[in-house]
Amino acid sequence: MALLLQLRTVSGLRGKADRIAKASFRGLSFYTRVLENCEDEARFEETFRWPVASNIDGNEILEIQVFNYSKVFTNRLIGTFQMVLQKVVEEGQVEVTDTLIDDNNSAIQTSISIEIRYQALDGTVGMWSDKEFLETPSVHSEGGGTYPLETDSLLSGHRQGLDISPGKSNQQSAERSFRRAGKGVFSAMKLGKTRPTKDDHRKHDEPAVLEAEDLDRKAMRPGGGLEPDTISLASVTAVTTNVSNKRSKPDIKMEPSAGRPMDYQVSITIIEARQLVGLNMDPMVCVEVGEEKKYTSMKESTNCPYYNEYFVFDFHVPPDVMFDKIIKLSVIHSKNLLRSGTLVGSFKMDVGTVYTQPEHQFYHKWAILSDPEDLTAGLKGYLKCDIAVVGKGDNIKTPHKANETDEDDIEGNLLLPDGVPAERQWARFYIKIYRAEGLPRMNTSIMANVKKAFIGDNKDLVDPYVQVVFAGQKGKTSIQKSSYEPLWNEQIIFTEMFPPLCKRIKIQIRDSDKVNDVAIGTHFIDLRKISNEGDKGFLPTFGPAWVNMYGSTRNYTLMDEHQELNEGLGEGVSFRARLLMSLAVEILDTSNPEINSSTEVQVEQATSLADNCTGKMEEFFLFGAFLEATMIDRKIGDKPINFEVTIGNYGNQIDGMTKPVLRRKKEGGDGVEEESELLQNSSEDEGDEDGELVSVSSSQPVKPLVTDRNYFHLPYFEKKPCIYIKSWWQDQRRRLYNANIMDKIADKLEEGLNDVQEMIKTEKPHPERRLRGVLEELSSGCLRFVTLADKDQHHSSRTRLDRERLKSCMRELENMGQQATTLRSQVKKNTMKDKLKLVQNFLQKLRFLADEPQHTIPDIFIWMMSNNKRIAYARVPSKDILYSIVDEEMGKDCAKVKTVFLKLPGKRGFGSAGWTVQAKMEMYLWLGLNKQRKDFLSGLPCGFEEKKTARGQKLPSFPPISLLYTKKQVFQLRAHMYQARSLFAADSSGLSDPFARVFFISQSQCTEVLNETLCPTWDQLLVFDNVELYGEAHEMRDDPPIIVIEIYDQDTVGKADFMGRTFAKPVVKMSDEEYCPPRFPPQLEYYQIYRGNSTAGDLLAAFELLQIGPGGKSDLPPIDGPTDMDRGPILPVPLGIRPVLSKYRVEILFWGLRDLKRVNLAQVDRPRVDIECAGKGVQSALIQNYKKNPNFSTLVKWFEVDLPENELLHPPLNIRVVDCRAFGRYTLVGSHAVSSLRKFIYRPPDKKAQHWNMTGEIVVNMEPEVPIKKMETMVRLEANSDAVVKVDVTEEEKEKKKKKKKGGVGGGEEEVEEEEPDESMLDWWSKYFASIETMKEQLRQQEAAAAEAEEKEELEIADEIKLDDSPMKGSKGQAKNKEKSKAPKDDKKKKQQAAPELPEKNKKQKIDELKVFNKELETEFDNFEDWLHTFNLLRGKIGDNDDNATEEERIVGRFKGSMCVYKVPLPDDITKEPGYDPNFGMFQGIPSNDPINVLVRVYIVRATDLHPADINGKADPYIAIKLGKTDIKDKENYISKQLNPVFGKSFDIEATFPMESMLTVAVYDWDLVGTDDLIGETKIDLENRYYSKHRATCGVSQSYSIYGYNTWRDPMKPSQILSKLCKEGKVDGPHFGPGGRVKVANRVFTGPTEIEDENGQKKQTDEHLALTVLRHWDDIPRAGCRLVPEHVETRPLLNPDKPGIEQGRLEMWVDMFPMDMPAPGPAIDISPRKPKKYELRVIVWNTDEVVLEDDDYFTGEKSSDIFVRGWLKGQQEDKQDTDVHYHSLTGEGNFNWRYIFPFDYLMAEERIVISKKESMFSWDETEYKIPARLTLQVWDADHFSADDFLGAIELDLNRFPRGAKTSKQCSLEMVTNEAELPMVSIFKQKRVKGWWPFVARDENDELEVTGKVEAELHLLTAEEAEKSPAGLARNEPDPLEKPNRPDTSFIWFLNPLKSIKYLICTRYKWLIIKIVLALLLIVMVALFLYSMPGYMVKKLLGA
Repeated sequence: MALLLQLRTVSGLRGKADRIAKASFRGLSFYTRVLENCEDEARFEETFRWPVASNIDGNEILEIQVFNYSKVFTNRLIGTFQMVLQKVVEEGQVEVTDTLIDDNNSAIQTSISIEIRYQALDGTVGMWSDKEFLETPSVHSEGGGTYPLETDSLLSGHRQGLDISPGKSNQQSAERSFRRAGKGVFSAMKLGKTRPTKDDHRKHDEPAVLEAEDLDRKAMRPGGGLEPDTISLASVTAVTTNVSNKRSKPDIKMEPSAGRPMDYQVSITIIEARQLVGLNMDPMVCVEVGEEKKYTSMKESTNCPYYNEYFVFDFHVPPDVMFDKIIKLSVIHSKNLLRSGTLVGSFKMDVGTVYTQPEHQFYHKWAILSDPEDLTAGLKGYLKCDIAVVGKGDNIKTPHKANETDEDDIEGNLLLPDGVPAERQWARFYIKIYRAEGLPRMNTSIMANVKKAFIGDNKDLVDPYVQVVFAGQKGKTSIQKSSYEPLWNEQIIFTEMFPPLCKRIKIQIRDSDKVNDVAIGTHFIDLRKISNEGDKGFLPTFGPAWVNMYGSTRNYTLMDEHQELNEGLGEGVSFRARLLMSLAVEILDTSNPEINSSTEVQVEQATSLADNCTGKMEEFFLFGAFLEATMIDRKIGDKPINFEVTIGNYGNQIDGMTKPVLRRKKEGGDGVEEESELLQNSSEDEGDEDGELVSVSSSQPVKPLVTDRNYFHLPYFEKKPCIYIKSWWQDQRRRLYNANIMDKIADKLEEGLNDVQEMIKTEKPHPERRLRGVLEELSSGCLRFVTLADKDQHHSSRTRLDRERLKSCMRELENMGQQATTLRSQVKKNTMKDKLKLVQNFLQKLRFLADEPQHTIPDIFIWMMSNNKRIAYARVPSKDILYSIVDEEMGKDCAKVKTVFLKLPGKRGFGSAGWTVQAKMEMYLWLGLNKQRKDFLSGLPCGFEEKKTARGQKLPSFPPISLLYTKKQVFQLRAHMYQARSLFAADSSGLSDPFARVFFISQSQCTEVLNETLCPTWDQLLVFDNVELYGEAHEMRDDPPIIVIEIYDQDTVGKADFMGRTFAKPVVKMSDEEYCPPRFPPQLEYYQIYRGNSTAGDLLAAFELLQIGPGGKSDLPPIDGPTDMDRGPILPVPLGIRPVLSKYRVEILFWGLRDLKRVNLAQVDRPRVDIECAGKGVQSALIQNYKKNPNFSTLVKWFEVDLPENELLHPPLNIRVVDCRAFGRYTLVGSHAVSSLRKFIYRPPDKKAQHWNMTGEIVVNMEPEVPIKKMETMVRLEANSDAVVKVDVTEEEKEKKKKKKKGGVGGGEEEVEEEEPDESMLDWWSKYFASIETMKEQLRQQEAAAAEAEEKEELEIADEIKLDDSPMKGSKGQAKNKEKSKAPKDDKKKKQQAAPELPEKNKKQKIDELKVFNKELETEFDNFEDWLHTFNLLRGKIGDNDDNATEEERIVGRFKGSMCVYKVPLPDDITKEPGYDPNFGMFQGIPSNDPINVLVRVYIVRATDLHPADINGKADPYIAIKLGKTDIKDKENYISKQLNPVFGKSFDIEATFPMESMLTVAVYDWDLVGTDDLIGETKIDLENRYYSKHRATCGVSQSYSIYGYNTWRDPMKPSQILSKLCKEGKVDGPHFGPGGRVKVANRVFTGPTEIEDENGQKKQTDEHLALTVLRHWDDIPRAGCRLVPEHVETRPLLNPDKPGIEQGRLEMWVDMFPMDMPAPGPAIDISPRKPKKYELRVIVWNTDEVVLEDDDYFTGEKSSDIFVRGWLKGQQEDKQDTDVHYHSLTGEGNFNWRYIFPFDYLMAEERIVISKKESMFSWDETEYKIPARLTLQVWDADHFSADDFLGAIELDLNRFPRGAKTSKQCSLEMVTNEAELPMVSIFKQKRVKGWWPFVARDENDELEVTGKVEAELHLLTAEEAEKSPAGLARNEPDPLEKPNRPDTSFIWFLNPLKSIKYLICTRYKWLIIKIVLALLLIVMVALFLYSMPGYMVKKLLGA
């Protein structure tokens, strides 16, 4: 369905000019090409096609505008033609010639001639006469050179986005304004021409004149004056530019990476469990990952155990296998050696879910435990854990969480991914397996023959069954013996929590075999793709639909080397089978009693399906033509080669096995009639001859011809073989169509994003405009999808998933379209980066949505066969070549020529084998319904005749068996190979000898070999003569074939090694075109080189394809290179193409060499460095003795060289280190290529920018004062204004302090009067913990600020635009940004601080802080490479696998130095500066590099998350430090069984730089026997720190004090440091003035001027002022930079055996003091705080309302024998019990009993410290830190049986609810509703008394109060406890009185009658009555028997 317009001519034009026309319909505009220098008539002869989704309405309008084209200014509108389409709609075809009208709606002389056609929706193609119409020069569709109106008009003057520059025509801005008014584009067209107002142009203060450089660029640009935004840039996208409609893009990446194993590490920390269901249990946790299990220790009698144990699992498997592994955490109770224990509850989740979390981890989250055996039970407790999954190269950042209170909020921190509800329900997953078909045979034919001989039947050789694996459980169907088409109709039922935390269901058809079962094929169903969790989402549902399975080739061998492919690892290379299945999910209602509560997998029968339910069987037709087969690997041998194409089993002649006719009968329903009908009605016009169409699925075998020493090609010259296959599939094309539309949107988006990134990378102007264009395209694409998908017919065979997916895709895309529109308006220069990220997310989402889970037509495989053996294959998804009438729905490669690279199957394709191309094919493919096959040849290059089989000769639509091209064009290809960079190191020297080989069609040529370089500059022109291309000339211009360039490394012996490959498209010149700008000569471009899937450098080259016209080669532009005689016949790149050079000087600073490894077992002794760039270079001085002094004696040398003006084209600079041996021999040690000189280019400073040194002062005021209106005081930091910058230090600190208190206490305002610690109590740790709080606070604030920023974004954008216009952008912008980051804090401060609070601040004493960096210091300060850079020297080959770690192993040393590149005549003012030393060139003021002695002081604070080294999951870490010859092992001070050890140590080492400058700090694990294992180490380059301008020798602390915990550490006082810095930086100052002022340069700082010593004496000092300047040194002009503050850095520990995976982190810092200066003071004491000894006295006074458990034996009353048990967490063995209060009838108990718990407590960490031996066999005590929690339990004592547990309460001594005043007020709320209640801390209150509830769970798992206790808690320090001792229980000293207990317990003794009455009356009443009755009965019977005989006698005798 489409509207086609052929624009023929425009005549009657005036003057001579370049013309261009634009045609618009429904908002989509196309541009013609520019016709240059037309006079009267412009012959456009172009065709445009608008695909339309809804029928065209008769009153819609088509509009054509004709312009005079200008490269520089706006295009001038000549006139417009508009036409209402009514006649077109009625007649279908109209030809029109008419005049144009101008702006004023009056007719002009110019006339236009067009033809319009409309193809209606029903797809009737009947009336098309194949007139000249389709043969017109170039049919534009959306593919190539067409850009919709809004995106990016191809006209140079046009700008994008809302900035309407003068470059827009009036008409267009009018359309824009209408857009904004909310009407469609049509309204603008219908209303005629509305003239926009004059000021419309000046919407956004765009400068009216285009900047000059803009114009140059537009004039220079190749490609017909296209706006650079629309031309794709280099690298990946270079090939893909102007691809028009006949060719599709090749895929660049070659190697399959799917099945390759990688290293993974799963680390799990089990912290604690809470609310476990059960009484008095001994829980332990079992951690299971995949098959491996590990256990925690057991905790006794508690249902809230605290473990804090860390487990690590290492794996080396492919990613797919890894992410499907299940992590299972289960809590087991009372497990011991003899019994396995009972499961309390478990939790499972797959590894993939963890890996998709941010940072690949869950941190401090609570897992919900549930019991899989009992669905009706609710939750069984919570388990708090950290889970992290690290792959190679991922580094995990430990998030700094807020304080403990947040984590106790269990519901808020559940271990679930975002979007999963906390209440998960049980659900049943029904997987129905109906039938399968097309199975391969799985037995050898020998076996079959044996069977046949014996049994005499020939059965199918496969016994299939289906196995389904989900969430760690397996289910199997029955086995169908001997069947290629098994029928199961069974369903497998899984019961699992919903939503499940396992992403994939694995479905596998297996062959049952007596020996072992093997997989036939595997398919994974991703639950995320078949469900949607949104509000309008749907439960997982699937099918009934067919699933295609792919795997190894179908011929059966006993040892199948590709068996892994059948297991679902890697890309399948052949169709294996297809399976009909469906899936449904039902959420269980667990309250329903009938429910079967087991979670075992069940298998049941299922009803079979109707035959047509998966869609109507349709006949599909696949056509393919092989246009070229080149680059065939010569290893194959020269046997004849043919190609086979298969779709499913159709076309597979060797091992297909299934007979389609039979299949058709089977699926056709009623057998024969159906079949014949299928045949007859296949299509009307062909009648039944088509019935004879027999598929031809493979080409004829042909002998290959030699191309060069590596490759063959097949002689497919004018004759191109074809294949065609008929196949039958259910018609589910709609699924593929929708996927195709989305794929196309995504492809366009990806290409646009690549452009934008390339523009940013190459610093092209205005990338934000291109991004706006991309968003525009995206939003129009999305809306287009919604309209197209909406008309989806409701045919019967659509499954529920189809309907739901369609709905959700439409919602998503509509939503995305709207978001794109809003984003577009927000894209500005400075928001560019963030927006780019958001758009990347769109791309991922689109790709995700486009992946259709329900398969339809299987993929197409193309196999290359040699000698009937399968060699190499390519796999083409069927959707990519599927035909549709609607353009967007068409597959992206349908009816296009696609370049396909064949690869080796399976594992053979891994590694280097997979990098060589097996064959390069140019293929044309078309797949569609047989009845649509009218124009299956339409996309082929024109100019061929069809050759058919004898049968089909007369039939017009019979497919050809080959194509014979009658037209051919002759071309000359010129490949300008300039240079390559950053190539792959292929030799052991770490260098390569590269040459490039260029392939085009069947020719290949090589450049020369350049020895020993990774950055060759070939500068060579390769000419390919007489290149013959078949087809029409005009098609060649738009669609030239691609050029393949391969880079090789020449070896003296053996074959050249492959180093990488890239593709390019040449610029084409036809013989009738001029060789002149803008297209010629072509520009050099960068092409990215790939090796496998990884990039391997860039190639700088240009390619042109010139047609040889009738006049022969003489017409071609001459090749006039300077023919270098010395280079022989090699042609250099010609002048117009090679870059313009100018003279540069390169200065090199040679500092020294470090860590050189041995070369060929000999040590390096006299090294030298050679520097080379673009053929010129310089050598360093020779280091005479590397051991003694590895530094160079001459520091600076220079050389001059010609470099390109364009910085992007600068060649790399090579650094090579050679060792000078005896007899003039040299050995290469290692080399380094500096690929970009950009950061070393010196740009002379702007004269204008230097005006800050001239006048005025800037006062930087440091006084603490009331921050009333901070926002206004921070004004511009301009040099000539006297602004005051208030940096308010103390206020901010105080703010932090207050915040911290609030957080820490967790209480409301009442706790603010907490007493501050006095000076004597403060130590370094106080400072450290305060700083950590601050760091967390800042992280929290950053998050909050980020959220705020989102809201404020709109406003800020406006601000920032204003900011950009300011003349003084730099300094003011910075000031503004700083202000911004402080603004949120200030607002809070204003709210919190009222004026009266001010005086109080001075009484409060604040802790000084240091800066805690949660990363290495190097990352914060740019590796300290401010002037001294470190270059790694590499040597040796790069490993063949993709691992990045190989880089590490190749490092053989480091070169330290720097370089500076500048254009040669330098401005005079630099060389004339005072103190300029010409010897040092640009490196003025560099320190000497003579050896220097330094005292290095290393402080190790603590390590966190160490990798366990012992079997018990712990480690015994100690520190080892190595620097030069000093090796310190602190072995005796190891810390037992601790993964988070606090070391708190400092080490002093004397070292001499440069020999000893690499400090290694390692953590080892101490072992009693055997050697100690390395856990991890970190290396610090001290030299760079020492010499850095950031002054990393000793951090500058926050304040200056001369005693106490914060003593100044540096031997130099702040004032001395300041004057030294001023002198070195040539800064005027410091001038200390009166009143606390100091002036440095033109900044004035103010601050306090007196200091207090220990005795409280105050003295005058300038140090505070000097320190203030140092802390703001980065504000000082020119010399300023940020100085390293007093700090603690966090460094990751790495282990060389497990490269790239963090083994823990170390917090530490290093101070360095030169030995020639005064010695520093003693090291700060950071030894760990000793825990303080406390004693907690708990008095249990009374209990009340305790549940009554026992019935009294005598009196029958409910009563309880109550006692209370108590202990401190972690000290269960020291539990204490009260005496028993017997026989309480009311639940009241009186005890007056005292417990005494002594414990050691760390105030700062809020933890109790316990040291105890883990077991009898432990060597030493282990220190545990556990939270301070008191547990009280109430029990019922039993004499003979076990005591019964009644209830418990656990109080966290830092935060527990205040006890109730009376027993009445004490309620369940105090436990469940902690958040609202006031909390107290026993450490603050010291003494607390009150009532607390005991709770337990009832049968329904609800919490209930089971009693109340009145208790008193009293906390004393050990000293206080000694002074006022108290006795345990009620003992002396300070005894408690005996409780007054009622005597109920002895009641029966005192009142026997009452007891007896009770006994008789109540208990035994009925028993007594029964006995009495029975006795009476017995007496009567006895009497009867006794008297009976007498009576009888009497009667008889008749007495």
